[in-house]
Amino acid sequence: MTAPGERRWQGTASSGGLRVDKYLADVERVLSRSQLKARSARVFVNTRPQRLSYKLKAGDSIEVIWTEEPTHSFSAENIPLNILYEDENVFVINKAQGMVTHPANGNWTGTVANAVLGLEAARAQPAARAQPAVLAQSVPSELSASATVARGGIVHRLDKDTSGVLIVARNAEAQAFLSDQFRNRQAHKLYVAIVQGTPPQLSGRIDNQLGRDKRDRKKFSSVLSGGRRAVTDYKVVSRWAIDGVVRYSVVVLFPRTGRTHQLRVHMAELRCPIVGDPLYGKKDRLLPDATLLLHAHKLKIRVPGHNEDSVFTAPLPQRFFDALKIIRASCLPMENRS
Repeated sequence: MTAPGERRWQGTASSGGLRVDKYLADVERVLSRSQLKARSARVFVNTRPQRLSYKLKAGDSIEVIWTEEPTHSFSAENIPLNILYEDENVFVINKAQGMVTHPANGNWTGTVANAVLGLEAARAQPAARAQPAVLAQSVPSELSASATVARGGIVHRLDKDTSGVLIVARNAEAQAFLSDQFRNRQAHKLYVAIVQGTPPQLSGRIDNQLGRDKRDRKKFSSVLSGGRRAVTDYKVVSRWAIDGVVRYSVVVLFPRTGRTHQLRVHMAELRCPIVGDPLYGKKDRLLPDATLLLHAHKLKIRVPGHNEDSVFTAPLPQRFFDALKIIRASCLPMENRS
């Protein structure tokens, strides 16, 4: 018997050699490995309790019990979105800086998910499009996240202060299709950042483990053990100096994993924090009012129903051009020579 708020899955291992959490995530697709931990999953193999790291044998009987994710019904809202592409399966948007991706504690309204629900309502009710000011009142009361695709179709996230390309699923099949690509690292992302100083090399890879910072739970930092692997490739595009010392660089970033704050932590730990980063950076003298200069510029991913990968591009926002104008007025460009 499962307790209220719990769910159960039972099955038989079709192959051996995999950790039970990897088998449940990648073969049976019950829950992702992170979800198994987050939802306090209990695993039983051949009726005996086992750790998530237990190595399965073919024919093993598996039972997993987990707590259901707390549900909060969130409403559709009439929030403008910058749509880069849409079809019957997905929306691709250029997320504005300052917008939270998905509702959570402290942010139950004003998120991308709320806006997407409102957009779906507008698509379903063409007449409402002529009266956007009353869209929220015209949405059926039963329309909520629980009545549509899970989690509002969100399959990946951008930090609140990061702008750029975000793809959202419009149905459960598309959500599973897209989620698989992110989980299997088949989706490729390119970010642009303006950083203070410059990395030690003009291109390179950061490969470490990230975990919660022990001194500040709002932050993440590299850890020797107990974290999750985080990999970022980077390349310096241009640099500017004052008195021969590089003060600013434009860097393109290619995250190979998708950890929380990954790019911000990696740049800060290279001693070139992203300009305008309130958590990992410091106030910039030349750009004291800058907000986070990090932008998800491109996303390469296969869209359901397409035979080839698509590349979606979100143009650099005005805050980048404003910052570069100030930098160019005060600094001299440097050639990118090692």
